[in-house]
Amino acid sequence: MSVKQERRDFIGLAFGAVAAVGGAATLVAVKKTWDPLPSVKAAGFTTVDLSPMKDGEMRQIEWRKKPIFVLKKDASMAPNDKRDIVVEGARYMVAIGLCTHLGCIPEWKPGKQVFVCACHGGEFDADGVNTFGPPPRPLDIPPFKIDGTKLVLGETSPEYEKLAAQA
Repeated sequence: MSVKQERRDFIGLAFGAVAAVGGAATLVAVKKTWDPLPSVKAAGFTTVDLSPMKDGEMRQIEWRKKPIFVLKKDASMAPNDKRDIVVEGARYMVAIGLCTHLGCIPEWKPGKQVFVCACHGGEFDADGVNTFGPPPRPLDIPPFKIDGTKLVLGETSPEYEKLAAQA
């Protein structure tokens, strides 16, 4: 009887070991499916080099499928400490380029120095602040971090936290 008991114990231990390994492998596979893909993680951050921009130049880039306006202010544009990003002495306005009324993409009019929304005639000044029409609030500021002369969209920083609190 002791031989049968030892054999049963061995079979029970072997089954337990196989079940434990299978369970661990299942947990690893489940975790891998829950983690975002590397391509999704990479799409969360966009780096913009601000050094080649000229005074008064406006760029539109894409971040997380949203248009982002980056405007390098020139001497004719009034500084706004509540919304401007300062990089190496130059002032920039960075905003998500979606009208806060219905989500249209405003167009930059350099002659008037305003963003005009074609749908309902809403206007935003060079700081992204609503000045006319139905938009209820200024353009939103995306989370950002300053890295030398580069702007990294998608990361928060003390500069972003300060602007978000003031805006």
